[in-house]
Amino acid sequence: MEHLLHRAIRRQDDHLLDLGCGDGTWLLRALEAHGGVTAVGVDISGEGFDHVLSEAARLGLEDRLELHRQDVAEYRSARKADLVLSVGAAYAFGGLLPTLNAAREHLTEDGMLLLGDCFWEREPDAAVRAQQEDGPQKYADLPTTVAQVVADGWTPVYGYTSTIAEWDEYEWCWTGTLARWALDNPEHPDSDRALQMSAAHRTSWLGGYRGFLGFVVLLLRRTPPPASTEVS
Repeated sequence: MEHLLHRAIRRQDDHLLDLGCGDGTWLLRALEAHGGVTAVGVDISGEGFDHVLSEAARLGLEDRLELHRQDVAEYRSARKADLVLSVGAAYAFGGLLPTLNAAREHLTEDGMLLLGDCFWEREPDAAVRAQQEDGPQKYADLPTTVAQVVADGWTPVYGYTSTIAEWDEYEWCWTGTLARWALDNPEHPDSDRALQMSAAHRTSWLGGYRGFLGFVVLLLRRTPPPASTEVS
């Protein structure tokens, strides 16, 4: 993600908006690496905000970072962003195209969008597809996904496709962190539920979408309208 941010941040006074920012860690890293950049993160959870804001204060960056606990689809800002990030949050908008539409409204005229979304590495069986597409969001293969983005008026200027090793690292960390917390806190009322959630997700991943579902991050700019041609 850091090398993508380095490509996406063009000026030292860029303003960043992360729609679905998680705990805000990536914005904090962007601020550390780019003096003068300001950033706003929005996430409906808000989990981890206190820690990241505390870390920002320790580093002297607190005046350049705002984190808002809010539904990203309802968030409105008076200031347009030079870079909008939406990585793994398309479900919150109802799918890929609604995410692109939302990002467009937040961007400056020459702004860039860092978009991350899933796609099918290979055609899944019906059960795996139903499990992963149980809401409004549907996935396609990578060429079709990129074609949909282009047809919506965007030009990819860079992209990165996660490897299966990176997927595995993410999933083991996700399920392992939850399981570790449950085992370390057996008296907590949510301990059993957390352990069950970890096991259910691990089974869904290893016995279901592993090797089928991929993830791509695209760096996008608006496609200019075609130049008008005069007929003599």
